[in-house]
Amino acid sequence: MKGWTTLFYKEVLRFWKVGFQTVAAPVMTAILYLLIFGHVLESHVEVYDGVGYTAFLLPGLIMMSVLQNAFANSSSSLIQSKIMGNLVFILLSPLSHRAWFLAYVGSSMVRGMVVGAGVLLATFWTAQLSFAEPLWILTFALLGSALLGALGVVAGLWAEKFDQMAAFQNFVIVPMTFLSGVFYSIHSLPAFWQQLSRFNPFFYMIDGFRHGFFGRGDVSPWLSLGVVGGAFALVAGLALHLLKTGYKIRH
Repeated sequence: MKGWTTLFYKEVLRFWKVGFQTVAAPVMTAILYLLIFGHVLESHVEVYDGVGYTAFLLPGLIMMSVLQNAFANSSSSLIQSKIMGNLVFILLSPLSHRAWFLAYVGSSMVRGMVVGAGVLLATFWTAQLSFAEPLWILTFALLGSALLGALGVVAGLWAEKFDQMAAFQNFVIVPMTFLSGVFYSIHSLPAFWQQLSRFNPFFYMIDGFRHGFFGRGDVSPWLSLGVVGGAFALVAGLALHLLKTGYKIRH
């Protein structure tokens, strides 16, 4: 236990030491999204009866921040360690692949949750949030950050240089996040795009998280839980397999 907790502590310190960049900057980005979209669309869009657009938007922005920062934490740590050459010191330690997984994914969850809490604290005064079913909020925040932390491990092991990592983030993570219903309900889309959205696991993370605030969403929270849980099992299994075989880190 001491081995993985030491690596976990090191990974938490890594992002906390530059908290202005890793925590404050994402919170500021979310505030800017809220100011722009909330101000422009508040009086023009009502997704749920009795729920203003700003209130609808807030959970999506919080969850988007959680997911993106959980992914960024594990992926950036691994790619930086590989390029700078200090990953060898962790390889020399008697840590199992499970210890690596727990440390990297656990620290990613911490960063995602810290950023999400920061966005909530910085923006909750702009709209009335009801917190109808808080257990769903916590469940999807933890499971979503774990899923993206594990995906970050996969991406960090796969990438060999920073531009590959940037490509993965720009062409996979960002589009799937923005097309997940952060800024809209999928019921406002044409039928084809509605069906396509249902193949995006990010949609279920956002919708399940939002359900916790309003007690309603585009799909059942139990369906969202099943999809997100299944996606996590698949990505976690892949990450553990790559770590066990030393994919691109042991030659």
